Amino acid sequence: MLGWFCLTLGVAFGSALLPLISVEVFVVGLMATEPTARWFLVGAAVAIGQVAGKLLYYLAARGSIRLPPWLHDRLHRQRPPTRWRQRWHERTKGLRVRLDALRERCHRHPHWMTGTYGVSSVVGVPPFMATTVLAGLVAMPLVTFIAAGLAGRFVRYSVLASFPALFSSWLHW
Repeated sequence: MLGWFCLTLGVAFGSALLPLISVEVFVVGLMATEPTARWFLVGAAVAIGQVAGKLLYYLAARGSIRLPPWLHDRLHRQRPPTRWRQRWHERTKGLRVRLDALRERCHRHPHWMTGTYGVSSVVGVPPFMATTVLAGLVAMPLVTFIAAGLAGRFVRYSVLASFPALFSSWLHW
């Protein structure tokens, strides 16, 4: 039992860092093939792994973690203006204005950001990655970030983990 728990924790952590890894597919596959796995333990493992991985993005957005020099220099270096870059800058100007307005609103109403982050951790809309970074940018308290993220992710993945058992019991009727 400890083996699949640690594996689930690792896959969840990896999927939090690299969104190309689908922890949802992993959870459904694990629950379908491992009859001894408990849905609430799988939900807990995924919640802990996901929040631990997203914590790195949160701390980086908050400024508590300094990016490696090669990445920091790449993100913040001055680039010569090109025609494509100028067009991209013009096309994304509205998005940057809306993001700045959203950031300001989150600073004025910290509970609104907590609610948005909590809902995102359960349903994934708005994207959990985006709300994680935004929570760091608006300096959401660390305890609130961890508590809301763990609670939401636990609910999301516990429900997902319980579905294969529920469907298999319906098939045996």
